[in-house]
Amino acid sequence: MNRENKSKWSILIAVMLGSIMAPIDGSIMNIAMPTLTKVFNAPLEIVSWVSMAYLLVVSSTLLMFGRLGDIKGYRPIYQTGLLIFTVSSALCGLSHSISALIAGRVFQAIGGGMLLSMAPAILTAVFPATERGKALGMNAMSVAVGLAIGPSLGGFLVSTLGWEYIFFINVPIGFIALIWAQIVLPKTYDRRDERFDTIGALLAFLFLFSLLLYINRGSQWGWTSAIGIALLALGVLSILAFIIIESRHPEPLLDLSLFKNRLFTAGTISTLLNFSAQYIMTFLTPFYLTQKGLSASTAGAVMTAFPVVMLIVSPISGILSDKIGARGLSTLGAAISALGIFLMSTLTLDSPILHIVIVLAVFGIGNGLFQSPNNSSVMGSVPRDRLGIASSFLATMRNVGMVMGIAVGGAVFSNYNQYFSITKGLPEPDAFMAAIRIAYLAGMALDILCALTSAVRGKPDIKKQED
Repeated sequence: MNRENKSKWSILIAVMLGSIMAPIDGSIMNIAMPTLTKVFNAPLEIVSWVSMAYLLVVSSTLLMFGRLGDIKGYRPIYQTGLLIFTVSSALCGLSHSISALIAGRVFQAIGGGMLLSMAPAILTAVFPATERGKALGMNAMSVAVGLAIGPSLGGFLVSTLGWEYIFFINVPIGFIALIWAQIVLPKTYDRRDERFDTIGALLAFLFLFSLLLYINRGSQWGWTSAIGIALLALGVLSILAFIIIESRHPEPLLDLSLFKNRLFTAGTISTLLNFSAQYIMTFLTPFYLTQKGLSASTAGAVMTAFPVVMLIVSPISGILSDKIGARGLSTLGAAISALGIFLMSTLTLDSPILHIVIVLAVFGIGNGLFQSPNNSSVMGSVPRDRLGIASSFLATMRNVGMVMGIAVGGAVFSNYNQYFSITKGLPEPDAFMAAIRIAYLAGMALDILCALTSAVRGKPDIKKQED
């Protein structure tokens, strides 16, 4: 699709406005959890579903919306997502019960799934291959901004205006993004006269929903409990049926032939590994900072070193990938991320705050170097009529990686903390630090694997997709 230069950048701004809302919303929520338990007089295990419902639904619907975008066009799906996300945000803020809030989060997740699945597809369709990395890097920057300002903004809103405003903040941003998108997004995309694979969408939803629920709640319910085994069985049966049906379907939800492309397969596996490692670090580090004696506000400020550095590095790495390709940059980025999380494992309770900030910055450099080139490589490896499904599959791998990272990091830390404190009889601070070091090293191992999968993706071919 040929667009004039100024139009391309106007479209980028429109997509960035939409892209910033989901990470703000996600990073704000954790700050509000204690307040919500008091406001609704509900136990934490119920209130946690405010986050869980959103995560499960958004992750399980990405593939469906990606395919719909390929069939119906990216603009209508993206704009519908903006509208649903914005309106449901207002409804969340107006909720008078915890059940109403959870229901509002489900609808918000539907809108979020539409946004997340369409943003890279729109940019890849609009920008030529020689500028694709730059555009995706700028969009990644907006995500980093959302992650960076979320905790501090959430703390300010909850303490000054009330918990409702962590949702109301999305309303003006959403309507501005919707109006801007209406003005600048191209009104016509190449649409395909294809049917939507409803059975494939249902099976994909069942597989992802059961898998993510099992990973997230397995330690609480019991990995081998009746409900755990049932979820595993549902997941296995769903994915087997999905593969069989998709391989025979003339117009499948997910074109399995995409996985014959090494750039696509290696890139999406790298995304899964990278986000798993990243969320081991981001999940455990606040506990380390609290154990060190830092206040919640100080710990939040220290943690922003990671996304702020990503904010700076992501667009630079995107521009570089347009010139030299993705393989070297993404491999180097994963290796630096592995170094960063290894350095996290060497910290002690006496480590200076500046030392911690520097280590988090190293981790941010690595992730910033990895993500934009990797995304550009994946999106540039697929035919133009499969941009939506490629974009949504990439987002699905990202979300599954987040859940896996939290689950793996939490399980490794909990088990080893119990081992060192009970079996070995170490004092609580010593057991804590011994356990968190091993969990960090598990994250390092995932980033090393990420570097390997990035390195074997094949030669970069940044001119494969012509404008």
